[in-house]
Parts: sequence; C-alpha cells; structure tokens
Amino acid sequence: MKSSNIGGQAVLEGIMMRHQDVYSVAVRKPDGDIEVKVDPYKPLVPWKWAYKVPIIRGVFNFLESLVIGTKCLMYSSTFYEDEEEETVKPETEEEKEKLQQKKEKEDKIMMTGAVALSLVLCVGLFIMLPYFASRALRLVTASETLITILEACIRLLIFFGYILLISRMKDIQRTFMYHGAEHKCINCIEHGLELNVENVLKSSREHKRCGTSFLFFVVIVSVIFFLFIHVESPLWRIVIRLLLIPVIAGVSYEIIRLAGSSENPLISLLSKPGLFLQKLTTAEPDASMVEVAIAAVEAVFDWKAYLSENGVEVKER
Repeated sequence: MKSSNIGGQAVLEGIMMRHQDVYSVAVRKPDGDIEVKVDPYKPLVPWKWAYKVPIIRGVFNFLESLVIGTKCLMYSSTFYEDEEEETVKPETEEEKEKLQQKKEKEDKIMMTGAVALSLVLCVGLFIMLPYFASRALRLVTASETLITILEACIRLLIFFGYILLISRMKDIQRTFMYHGAEHKCINCIEHGLELNVENVLKSSREHKRCGTSFLFFVVIVSVIFFLFIHVESPLWRIVIRLLLIPVIAGVSYEIIRLAGSSENPLISLLSKPGLFLQKLTTAEPDASMVEVAIAAVEAVFDWKAYLSENGVEVKER
C-alpha cells in the first residue's frame, strides 16, 4: 500500500499530525477531554520550486519541523500551566486585544529562541564537540584519517548515549508513549486497517519516516562526509563542518523520504538501525493516548477515502 504521507510528532500530553497543507494538534486536557486545533501549514519560504529540488527541500522541511514542533509544544503546554498563576483580566475589548497581541509577540520570541537554541545545541553536541574531542589524538599521531575516524566514533557514541539517556528519563516517558501512538496510527492506516483503538494498539510502533531515524541518518551522513573531506587549516575544518550542516540535513531527508516509500531490500536494511533506536524513543501507549492520536489524524486526513482508494472496504460502524 502506498505511503499516506502523514507526518506527526508527540507533544505534551498530545500529538501533532500534518498532512499536505494543514496540521492538527490534539491534546488530552487535565479534565480528560480532547482538544483539537487545526491550522494551515505555512512554508518558511514562498518559493514552491524549493520544495521540489532534492536536498534543498530537506533543509526547509527540517527547519519547518522544528518551528511547528516548538509551536505545538508551546500550545499543548498552555493546558498544563499553573492554574494559580495570577493573570490580569482585561475589562474592555481594547485591553483584551492588546493583551492578545502582547502574548502573541512573546510567544513568537520564545519560539524563535527555542528553535535557535535547539539548533545551537545540536550543532555543538553532535558536530563541534566530537571534532574538538578528537583533536586530542594529535598528541600521539599526525594522521588526519585516524583523527577523523576517532571523531566519527565519538560522534556515534555521543548520539547513542544521548538517545539512551533521554530514554531513561521518567519525565518524558509519557511523551514517548504518545510518540508510539503516533506511529501506530500511521502504521494502522498504511497497512490497510480501519482506524480504531483496537487496530491501532496491535499495530507496530516503528516507522521508517520517524524523526529518530532521520537523526540517525544525519549522524551517519556527517561521518561519511567528514571522512572524505580533508583540509590542512584547523579554521577551515570548522568552517566546512558548519557549511555542510544544511547539505547533511538535506541528504538525510532524501534517504528517509526514500525509505518511507520503498520496500527495496537494501533500503530496508539501511533503515534497521533507525527502527531499532525507535524502541528507545517510543513506548507502548494506552487506549486513551491512542484516542488522542486518532483525533489528530481524523482532523487532517480522510483515512476512509485513503483505504477505499487502495481497495480496502471500510465497514461503517
């Protein structure tokens, strides 16, 4: 069955689902109800051609995923803010409008800061730290190839250690459960099953288009690139690593895009490590989480029409 092209992400007590030019956020509120919000998906740049060019489209999609993910996370967190926090209640419509504008401005600043911080931390942790750590090997060898191989090993070690560390944190275990519910929903549809709690629960929580797999390919592609690019100047080594980041992200996007739509044995084999890592970044959800995931999917995607197009008879309940 062809790919549904649905993408998602877990947020605080909820899930974001994106399909074509819209995305939804479904959140389980403290009172138990499910709140669903649907917004248009706005590209970062107005040039449609940029989203058709291989590698370039991957850069924009990566940045947009960060922006939308942060925006959805901030939205979901509003349902769990301290209820005792004192707020100024506007008395007039004018005051209400000013307060709303102020909040939107503050949210935009916070979102920009969060995205920028995420990028800086990723670059610092996975690109620059392995580079500087590997430089210590210069005390015992002058071989740039050996030093670069050590850098690659350190990068892989940091990546796997990071995944393992966050997978042990109790505070985000529920987020991983929602992450599992997101994958199970998409797998349920793409395997020709009707979208209901029972079918979703028995579906796999591993998916080739997962962000975890994308990050794995980013690390592997960076290792390959840096192994074959050698310059004498230490400054240029750093500059080249920074300049290659968009290219690495773009190439990794093309790989994950191909993996999500191909059953080629080689592609499936390359996807195995990323799928294995998803055992750490996803967890089995409960039925209430699956209900949230289904609400997010149905807000942006007509799964019944999709199954019918693929020759699957949908039984009305």
